[in-house]
Amino acid sequence: MPFKRFWHESYDSGVPSMVHFEETTLSRALARNADRFPDHPALMFLGNTIRYRRLDEMVDRLSHALAALGICPGDRVATLLPNIPQATISIYAAFRTGAVVVPTNPLYTERELEYQLNDSGSETVITLDLLLPRLAKIRPRTGIRHIISCHINDYLPFPKKQVFPLLKKDMYRKTDRGEGIHEFTELLAHRSGAKFDDRSNWDELAALLYTGGTTGTSKGVMLHHSNLSSNVQQFRAWFPTIKDGEGSMLAVFPFFHSAGFTAIQNMCIWSGWGAVLVPRPETGIIVDLLKKYRPSFVPGVPTIFVGLLNDPRFRALDFSFVRGFFAGAAPLSTDTIRDLKELTGAMIVNVYGLTETSPLATSNPFQGKIVPGSIGLPLPNTDMRIVDIESGTRDMPVGEAGEVLFRGPQVMKGYYNKQAETDAVLKDGWLHTGDIGTVDAAGNLTIVDRKKDMIIAAGFNIYPNEIDDILMSHPDILEACTIGVPDTYRGETVKAYVALKPGASLSEEEVIAYCRENLAAYKVPRSIVFIDAIPKTTVGKILRRAVRELDERREREKSA
Repeated sequence: MPFKRFWHESYDSGVPSMVHFEETTLSRALARNADRFPDHPALMFLGNTIRYRRLDEMVDRLSHALAALGICPGDRVATLLPNIPQATISIYAAFRTGAVVVPTNPLYTERELEYQLNDSGSETVITLDLLLPRLAKIRPRTGIRHIISCHINDYLPFPKKQVFPLLKKDMYRKTDRGEGIHEFTELLAHRSGAKFDDRSNWDELAALLYTGGTTGTSKGVMLHHSNLSSNVQQFRAWFPTIKDGEGSMLAVFPFFHSAGFTAIQNMCIWSGWGAVLVPRPETGIIVDLLKKYRPSFVPGVPTIFVGLLNDPRFRALDFSFVRGFFAGAAPLSTDTIRDLKELTGAMIVNVYGLTETSPLATSNPFQGKIVPGSIGLPLPNTDMRIVDIESGTRDMPVGEAGEVLFRGPQVMKGYYNKQAETDAVLKDGWLHTGDIGTVDAAGNLTIVDRKKDMIIAAGFNIYPNEIDDILMSHPDILEACTIGVPDTYRGETVKAYVALKPGASLSEEEVIAYCRENLAAYKVPRSIVFIDAIPKTTVGKILRRAVRELDERREREKSA
């Protein structure tokens, strides 16, 4: 049976079924837009606006500085930054020098950070000054040669630049100089603003974005310049009525996350749009930024939209500036979509993808019919299949559940230094997502379950085995099993069942405190349940499904 892309008939008018890609890398697109829209805002940060001409010059300056430090094409440059101007400047300078950028989560513990820096082979880290002590502790156990330190207030306007350290003392510290430690602003100031000869190559590796695995082992997703640029061009084609150089987007998703990296940062750069940087995605800050900058597009995870809808200041806004809301990381509930639509009148679009798809794979039509609960249609140049869970080869009929597969130019080349894991998910050109879904006759995809045990809490992907390993590293814990449980605010939240060693005694607070020492805050279990033994198979493998069933029974009994 020939392969049919029947979802093309459901596309909005003007959206092409196939995009003829420009083989232009993102750093070259930035230079192009510096010529096309030199005075258009590129980055807006708490009162300071960096326009395209200046952003391109800053990227050139940092590129010269990185090259002077000996960074060559293929070298790894890690960024350990929130959404501040230095993040985009650093990422695009790494692109321009031909280096491979490794965006890293500032919330990582020393253990998590050390693993990722070593696994990627990073030798340079561009980081916030307050994270220097954490880097100093692990640096002797890594290959880090250069650390470039940024200050949160480097690009704040006066007088905020003066008062910010007083108001946010926990976010500011003077850089401790040492061997291989450099100041970000000094590197830029001491370098020429002359054009840097762009070394990015369409066919070369551009980024290693890390994603957890079902075993708890973090994997570096290899994304080439062709993956990243193609994915932006696919998503850009979804909005044919919106012109380059005219839009702006609220940068709520962090740039170290694949959604923020591509759907916001790279989408804005490619389109000549402005990105309103949100260093801390709190409701009050978001409302202030919406009032001040009036962005065209407002992305977010469900928890952000729920929080905004409960804020009277948000409800009092004039929403005439909003052209659309984007929900990612987890689907919006029907109630949230209804409330947001009634309040604002703007289109609310669910998008879906994985880090392995750069990350965008599907989206609801921007102007067309949206099926409740659906995460939309495959983007142009994206093929989709729903296959049986057992063999992964038999295509399922419309409406029947199976594993979701994708094929397209945005699909990763593989996991870095993990061939077995790559072979397990990339088969005959198709990416096996591990998500279970259905597709209707119009091509709308709905995710109904997860083949993996991943927990999604407030938009963060959390992998239970990683938490299990940390729990079982405690000297008094014998066994542990972590599950996700429903949470009206976070979507899901983390709950752990723990069995203690004979004679041991621990409180829930002590177990949670231990997790806080070893895990990023969003991974820490919110509740601990002590039981005599964790359910297991006959060969001793922990049965997470049985633990979920046990938890459901306990909750039913509590509410009875």
